Amino acid sequence: MTNSASPKRREAAMPFIMLTALIDMVSIGLIIPVLPALVGSFTHSQTDQTFWYGAVILAFAVANFFGSPILGRLSDTHGRRPILLLGFCGLSLTFFATALATAIWMLIVVRLVSGLMNANLAIANAYVADITPPEERAKRFGLLGAMFGLGYIIGPVIGGLLGAIDLRLPFFVAGAFGLLNLAYGYFVLPESLPPEKRQSHGTQLNPLHALRELSSLGDAKTLIIAIAFSSLAQFTMFATWVLYTTYKFGWGPLENGWSLAVSGVVSVLVQGLLLGPLLRRFSATRLATAGMISGCLAYFCFALAGQGWMMYVVILMNFLGHSVAACIQSIISKAADAQSQGRTMGAVSSLNSLMAVLGPIVGTVLLGAVSHLPRGDWRIGTPFFFCALLQAIAMIFALHAFRSRPALSRRATREAAQ
Repeated sequence: MTNSASPKRREAAMPFIMLTALIDMVSIGLIIPVLPALVGSFTHSQTDQTFWYGAVILAFAVANFFGSPILGRLSDTHGRRPILLLGFCGLSLTFFATALATAIWMLIVVRLVSGLMNANLAIANAYVADITPPEERAKRFGLLGAMFGLGYIIGPVIGGLLGAIDLRLPFFVAGAFGLLNLAYGYFVLPESLPPEKRQSHGTQLNPLHALRELSSLGDAKTLIIAIAFSSLAQFTMFATWVLYTTYKFGWGPLENGWSLAVSGVVSVLVQGLLLGPLLRRFSATRLATAGMISGCLAYFCFALAGQGWMMYVVILMNFLGHSVAACIQSIISKAADAQSQGRTMGAVSSLNSLMAVLGPIVGTVLLGAVSHLPRGDWRIGTPFFFCALLQAIAMIFALHAFRSRPALSRRATREAAQ
């Protein structure tokens, strides 16, 4: 592509993609504390707010489910950089459109477009895999996760502060960050996939085909099931966090912004600072197992929390839960060859997107069923009890994979020793 001549003079490296991920997550984090409140401005009851908020985030998830494998495959064909630029452009435009929306249907249409154009996380993971030896990928994925976590600190806090002034202001600012990332990607970000390693995308560009490809990853197949259940728990929590804390504790955008920021701080500390030393001391399989146990307990405690400050205590105690994704992601990545990293990451992203489709449905249905209960009622935590169950099932499948697939365990252990 002619517009990538300048970036080709630079060698693709972690600092480039890390800064890209940081700006991307800041822009996304800005809208998280205020989107439910914006939806609520068009509704007349908590039950209606829960339903339509679920519809808005479901629209993004469905579109992303179909869009991610296509974009992942196209990145294998045309390179990572142009697909990332498309995602940055899509995010920026849809943030501005959301700020100007005057009805629920407009929000749904905007989120559909955003989901179709955005596979930034999957492409960023493929970018890292392109430039990283297999034995270093767990640490590199951890660093990338730390950047997303750092964005999760900055974005929600700014979004909460701006949302306390005006509900639409964070969306304008998020759109500006999207434009900043677009400019950075166009003028600075190098391409990570050289032409000789690209391949034709063929005709199989549908998400179901991408998901079927995951079944060919040998020893990692059982882990795929664990990822599915764990992702469903995570997306159910994402879909209900802000509304849950609003209904149970009376939190607003500012309080939710701070809670998300604290979660981001823990994520950055674990993935950016502690993951390397933890991997040197413990095998990746043991670390992933401990993280899943911690996550299961955390969901249960979130559900039972009787006061807002308890949520912060649980977030801090669940620090091991932030190590799971990087450990398992490296195993899945190493099951793919250099020419199919984008397709594999896109397929994993499609699996996550499928769970992101189901999460809002399940989460908002469960929360909607208890949204009429008085503030502080323990039954409002029903979605989080469900998350704890899902995480427990994920842990069972992961343990089975670690114990019955010696080759999988040996690869993870060798990586931890690096």
